[in-house]
Amino acid sequence: MWTPGMLMWRITLCCMLLELFIHSGQGLNVCTSGSATSCEECLLIHPSCAWCANEDFGRVRTLTSRCDLSENLQKRGCEAHFIEYPSSTSSILKNTPLSSKGSGPTQYDVIQIMPQKISLSLRPGDPTEFEVQVRQVEDYPVDLYYLMDLSLSMKDDLDTIRNLGTKLAQEMGKLTSNFRLGFGSFVDKNMSPFSYTAPKYQQNPCNGYKLFPNCVPSFGFRHILSLTDEVDSFNKEVQKQMVSRNRDAPEGGFDAILQAAVCKDRIGWRKEAFHLLVFATDDVPHLALDGKLGGLVQPHDGYCHLDDKNEYSASTKMDYPSLALLGEKLAENNIYLIFAVTKRLYVIYKNFTALIPGTTVEILDQDSKNIIQLIINAYNNIRSKVELTVWDHPEDISLSFTATCQDGQPLPGLRKCSDLKIGDTVSFNVKVEARSCPPPGTDQSFTIKPVGFKDRLELTVDYQCDCGCSRTAQANSSICSSMGTYNCGTCRCEPGYLGARCECQDGEAGSRHLSACREAEGKQVCSGRGECSCNQCLCYESEFGKIYGSFCECDDFSCARHKGILCSGHGECHCGECKCHAGYIGENCNCSTETSYCISDDGQICSGRGRCVCGHCQCTEPGAFGETCEKCPTCPDACGTKRECIECRIFNSGRLADNQTCQRLCKDEIITVETLKSEDPGAVLCLYKTENDCVMKFTYSEHANGQSVLTALKEPECGGAPDAMTVLLAVVGSILLVGIVLLAAWKLVITIHDRREFANFQSARSRARYEMASNPLYKQPISTHSVETDFNMYGKSYNGAVH
Repeated sequence: MWTPGMLMWRITLCCMLLELFIHSGQGLNVCTSGSATSCEECLLIHPSCAWCANEDFGRVRTLTSRCDLSENLQKRGCEAHFIEYPSSTSSILKNTPLSSKGSGPTQYDVIQIMPQKISLSLRPGDPTEFEVQVRQVEDYPVDLYYLMDLSLSMKDDLDTIRNLGTKLAQEMGKLTSNFRLGFGSFVDKNMSPFSYTAPKYQQNPCNGYKLFPNCVPSFGFRHILSLTDEVDSFNKEVQKQMVSRNRDAPEGGFDAILQAAVCKDRIGWRKEAFHLLVFATDDVPHLALDGKLGGLVQPHDGYCHLDDKNEYSASTKMDYPSLALLGEKLAENNIYLIFAVTKRLYVIYKNFTALIPGTTVEILDQDSKNIIQLIINAYNNIRSKVELTVWDHPEDISLSFTATCQDGQPLPGLRKCSDLKIGDTVSFNVKVEARSCPPPGTDQSFTIKPVGFKDRLELTVDYQCDCGCSRTAQANSSICSSMGTYNCGTCRCEPGYLGARCECQDGEAGSRHLSACREAEGKQVCSGRGECSCNQCLCYESEFGKIYGSFCECDDFSCARHKGILCSGHGECHCGECKCHAGYIGENCNCSTETSYCISDDGQICSGRGRCVCGHCQCTEPGAFGETCEKCPTCPDACGTKRECIECRIFNSGRLADNQTCQRLCKDEIITVETLKSEDPGAVLCLYKTENDCVMKFTYSEHANGQSVLTALKEPECGGAPDAMTVLLAVVGSILLVGIVLLAAWKLVITIHDRREFANFQSARSRARYEMASNPLYKQPISTHSVETDFNMYGKSYNGAVH
């Protein structure tokens, strides 16, 4: 039997349940389901949640929570000025306009990124956006340091570049009016097993080598000429150089690259210049841990170690640098690295570029004859693209980029633009979201900068994790029965006291209290995961996580997992449901919305042959495969796509040769042959007609190692054009010849026919039994003449004649 009080409480409970359903809309209201007990907890549940700090709000114990959607709180009577509802914002602190030119009196104040400083105020889960613009200005100063392998196999290359400075300065003068050139060289560590260390090789490692008996001692790295605009000095220093000899095939070039990057004062890198480091070699480099072969166990420290002679003094003391260290130091000093390597090494160094940001690779002729054009091409290739990088990225902040390149089309998930012209401006939309709150008082900062640029965008971050009402908290407040702290409309009770106003002591219980601790009639008290005390559920502690909620119905560990990780590590578990961080979706947050890994080299999503699902390409075109579905020998457009690479790589013609994108888009190995013979049954034969009406043939195949191989003829197959007169005479002659042949045939037929008829006639005559004179039917004719008749016939005439 229910008492009137219990009946009234039940009616109120049902009304509030109905109100909650109406105001929260369809589905679960994450704010109320979290059952936050403080304003700070409420703000962490979801960015849509707000807290009502009004003291009189929700005095009666109901399911109504102070933590709810802002519009729900206002509808239920909470005034707007009592609602704590912070949001993420961004404020631009410095926004100097972009420059248009890099030289002249303003060259020290050139701006290539806008804005330059931004302040972010982030509430966890609530993203904010801002836009970044980048421009490659015209006539920007260039510093180029030429780092050359002087091992014995590079002797012919050294002879070729002895006058490189003058020619290179002339060509670079067409691109910039402010150009400086420097020079350095390397061989390898002068210790065993990398070099010859026997006494007879100390001064001349080439001792006893018949092909080239004299060379200088081996050395790690030697800085020869600091960056200068006096190209004659470059020529003079290069002409003085001699090659050396090391023992094994790999070279110590990575030692030299790192020293050239970090010894910026000795090298002479200008802060306001474009930094190019050209690395010319004909062999593979030694990598980190190779030094252990010579007993070098100390990792490279990443610092400059040039002695008074400008030689690398730590060559025999520290190991070779790692790729990660190289990438860090090159980016730190805004240096673009250009690998100028022979054709057989192209694939190896191309793989290095994927691990070292801001690097490119070009194919060097065996004697370096194409070095000037190689540098110009690499420079144009570098200046044709802009890529953003993030430095000191805080772990609890997620970033997503959307690039808008020269065509004006937004490309979600992409932080890079290619095929640009110098002077083009591109923009990037950056979305920032904090995943959680750091310890109180923590300030974060990070930097966004284009690869190779000195310009950068500095960002400072503060977190909206505290409520404004918490600044006026009252300890031992009378509102809380002098047994707790009044804060943001609620009481935080002292140990041993419970209740909305700390009015109950721990251990008090009753049937009315127990009924208030059940989610519904027939359900367990506090869902079987807590105890009811003073009208409230006290949830048990769990080794798996936190149990919470008005009825202990929620926890933060009963959500979907991926590979044993709760919410895949990319989300938070709220009451049995994963709330994914920015950039992730799915029941267990294992699906990334990032599309940058699906962008192929030609800028398309999955090469136009598939869909980007959870950050990976799912190829839908039959026969397509590869990380970005870029490989497809059987696709209808396979020959057309590869044709452009054949044209630009072999003949330097076609669409790709004009916009300097050939090396970027055409990474396949191309083999040229005199005669095309394909022994691979999986190879596809492609043919196309050239501008000169010749036929170019090549085959396209995929090797088991995943590498695409194109085998092409060195030259198209061409036939000589026929002479018009020759064709005319041939046609006329052919007609005459056909006529003569037909006439002769007709004559032959007639002759044969006549001879056959004559033969028949002769045969008939030979069979006759008599001659004409003995014919019994023949009778000699008899003539009879009458004189009268004759006279009558002729007389008249006679008489006439007499008269």
